[in-house]
Formats: sequence, C-alpha cells, structure tokens
Amino acid sequence: MIVTHTHTHTHTHTGRDTGRGRSRLHAPGARHGIRSRVSRIAPWAKGRRQTAAPPRDPDYLISEEHECNDEASQEDEGFMGMSPLLQAHHAMERMEEFVCKVWEGRWRVIPHDVLPDWLKDNDFLLHGHRPPMPSFRACFKSIFRIHTETGNIWTHLLGCVFFLCLGIFYMFRPNISFVAPLQEKVVFGLFFLGAILCLSFSWLFHTVYCHSEGVSRLFSKLDYSGIALLIMGSFVPWLYYSFYCNPQPCFIYLIVICVLGIAAIIVSQWDMFATPQYRGVRAGVFLGLGLSGIIPTLHYVIAEGFLKAATIGQIGWLMLMASLYITGAALYAARIPERFFPGKCDIWFHSHQLFHIFVVAGAFVHFHGVSNLQEFRFMIGGGCSEEDTL
Repeated sequence: MIVTHTHTHTHTHTGRDTGRGRSRLHAPGARHGIRSRVSRIAPWAKGRRQTAAPPRDPDYLISEEHECNDEASQEDEGFMGMSPLLQAHHAMERMEEFVCKVWEGRWRVIPHDVLPDWLKDNDFLLHGHRPPMPSFRACFKSIFRIHTETGNIWTHLLGCVFFLCLGIFYMFRPNISFVAPLQEKVVFGLFFLGAILCLSFSWLFHTVYCHSEGVSRLFSKLDYSGIALLIMGSFVPWLYYSFYCNPQPCFIYLIVICVLGIAAIIVSQWDMFATPQYRGVRAGVFLGLGLSGIIPTLHYVIAEGFLKAATIGQIGWLMLMASLYITGAALYAARIPERFFPGKCDIWFHSHQLFHIFVVAGAFVHFHGVSNLQEFRFMIGGGCSEEDTL
C-alpha cells in the first residue's frame, strides 16, 4: 500500500509540475533536439534507465509564476520516495525543462560569487552577471537583455557597423580623389579590415563567452588577436603617407610592426593569457605594440621638423589617438572606477566598457588623421621633391 501510494503521488506531481514543459518537448523533433543539448550539459542525463542523484535546480532559473513553495516542498518529499529508476526519469524531465527555459531566454542575472570559476573575471562587478548558457541562441538573445556585458557588446557592435559602413563608403569613392587609387585603397582597406575584425571579434566574444569554458577560451583568443590586427592595420596608412617619398624606411617599419603584431598574436594564444591574473600583462603587451610607433614618429619629427610634423604630418591627431588608447588600457588594467565603487558600476561605466569606448574613439581619430594626410598628398599631386626625401 505504501509503494502504491508513493507511485500515484509521484505521477500526480510530476504531471502537474512538468506538464507545460512536456507539452512543448513532445512536439515533433523538439524532444530529440533538446535531449541532444542536455547530453552535452549533463552526461548523467543521456538515458532514462541510468540511475543518478537528482540535480539541484540552479538559482538563476526563473520559476513559473503559478508555482509556490508548498508545491516545491511536496515534490521534493515525493522525489525522495521514488525508486532509482523513477528518480532518473524525474531528473531527466527537470533537466529538459531547465534547458528549454534557458533556450527560450527565460533566465535572470546572478551575483558574481555564484559564477563558475571560468566566468569570474572582475570581482568588483558584484551583480548582474549572465549564468552559463547551453546554447548559442540563448547567448545571442541575451544581447537584448541588461547585464554586465550589455555595454561591452553594444559599444563594439555599433562601432563595427560604423566602420563597416565607413569602409564601404571610402572604398567606393571615385578614383579621381586619389593620386594612386589602387595603392591608397589597399592601404586604407587594411586599416578598415583591422578595425572591423577587432570590433567583430570583441562583440562576439562578449556575447558568447558565457556559453561554455571552451567557447570562452576560443573567442578570447580571437578577441586578443583582433586588438593586434587593429594596431597593425592602423600603422599601414600612417607610415605610407608619412614616408610617402621614402619607401625604404616605410618598408622597414612595416616589417617591424608586422613581426611584433604576429608575436603578440602568438602570445595571446596561451591559455593563461586570458586569466584575470594576467590582466596587467595583456594591457602591457598591446600597449607595447602600440607604443612601438614612437620610433617612426621621432624619425619623422626629426627629419621634417616639429612644425611640419604638427601641421602637415598630423602628429597632433596621432598623439590624441595614442592618449585615448593608453587611457583606455590603463582604466582596464586598474579596473577603474569599479575598484573604488564596488557594485555601483556593475551594468554601466565599468572599466571594460570605458575601454571599449576609448578604442572606438581612438580608431576614428586615427582615421581622421590619416584622411587628412591623404587629402594633403592629393592636393600637391603626389609629387616628391628633393626636400621631401628624408
């Protein structure tokens, strides 16, 4: 009699609590797709006949509005009285419903202290984090939710769209606007390519890095590689126009920056490079790569004179760009302002978000400066006199 009562009680609660989830999952093809995703998340849930201890419901899962605490407690009591086979069956149903809810975007933000270790990056951001998500669809749907990565995603997503449109417009300008159309469009094209790849890798990383540890590691490497590509691409048009009449030093400096950029990309593939402990190292590597431009800048200023470098050479815009990049990297490395206001900058205006804004601003300032160089070269007809030879 006791066994019969427990069996009936179990089916009653199971049917009531998972009815809505089961009605969705019994659609043609739906249950198979959800179970395939479950198998990647919980190996113990691959079959119904396998016995397993019941998993705890994650804290970040949003409960149905009609559920109440007394029903949950009754279900737990019934669950403890199940046979191992029924426990495995019930655990499978609960996990399927959980995955379905996350797949549909029904989740809530969680505090930093309950994040898994691979999602912990900035311990001054106390609240508003996304939980681990089992699907790329859920990750991309989170773009339209408010959490700690919202600003990081949108600053570089919008920046990517801006530079994509700007690049298309510039590449389709009439050839009559250039002295050497093919060369100059290639030079600017490399800059736009570096900017677009950098911003694309960045917003993609911040969108999907909560998917899993493996996905986070892969896209973080792409993100860091994109920074190196932006720096390398930014050097190309400036060196081309600054040493327009002196191809030899231009060629040498291009080789040096490419070697340094490739070295930075190789270093960024090291798994430890992405850990919070190496935050300062990351900032130092890319700052060093960018500051390598001091040598060709001094070369140009000494050869042309400060006045010409500041007016025709657009050194002022170059220095502004460097200031923006350095400021952004310093805020990122020091985690300012959230270091001084823990929990107050969780969603908006934390260091990584400010760093993104400075990167987009610096890239646009650089584009403005090299565009002025291109216009000057066009106005003088691209000719080189003996005085122009450094």
